Amino acid sequence: MAKLTVCGTPLSTYVRTVLLLLEEAGVDYTVQDIDIFKGENQSPEYLAKNPFGKVPTLEVDGEVIYETPAITDYLNTVFANNQFSPSEPMLQARMRQIITIIDNYFYPAAISKIVIQRLIVPIRGGKPDKEQIQNAIAPAQKAIQAIESITVGSLYLLGSQLTIADFYLIPVFIYLSQTPEYETITAQTPKLQVWWDAVKQLPNVEKVCA
Repeated sequence: MAKLTVCGTPLSTYVRTVLLLLEEAGVDYTVQDIDIFKGENQSPEYLAKNPFGKVPTLEVDGEVIYETPAITDYLNTVFANNQFSPSEPMLQARMRQIITIIDNYFYPAAISKIVIQRLIVPIRGGKPDKEQIQNAIAPAQKAIQAIESITVGSLYLLGSQLTIADFYLIPVFIYLSQTPEYETITAQTPKLQVWWDAVKQLPNVEKVCA
C-alpha cells in the first residue's frame, strides 16, 4: 500500500478538500502540518516540494504532487476507483464547472476577503476591513448563485453520490457559515441550503472540519 502524506495547514480549505476525499475513500494517510500563518510554506524545505509555496502538497512513496485538482484526480483514480467523479460526461463537466467557479470566483470573495476579515484578522489582533467585506458580498453571491443553477439539488451537488465538487465546497461553507454575511450570500440558493444542512452532519465532515 502506498504511503500517503498530506503536507499543509489542516485549517486550509484546500487541505480539507483532500482530507475529505481520503476519509470518504477509507484511505490511510498522515498529515505533515505546514503552518502557513508562521510562513512554514515558504521554507526552503517546503519550496523544494512545491515551488509556489501553496498547500496542500501530496507525497506518495517519494513522489510529490501539488495543486489540489491534480491531487484529487490522482487520489480519486488510484484509491477510490473514480467513485467521486460522475460517469456521465455532462455531470463530469458540471463537476469541473463547480470546482472552477469555486477556485476563480467564490473562494477569492468568500474566503480571501470575507472569512479572512471576519475570522482571521480579529484572532491576530486586528480590526476587520468592513469596506473589503462589503465589496466581496456581491461577487460571492454571483458565484454561489452560479453554483446553485448547476447543482442537481438531490442530496449532494450532482446527485446521490458525493463528488470532488462537494469536497471543494464543504470547507468553504464551514467558514463562511460562521460570518454575518452567510445568510445574505446564500439567501437565493435554496438547493444549496438544503445541501448544506445535509452535508455538515456527515461524520467525515465533522471529523475533518471540526
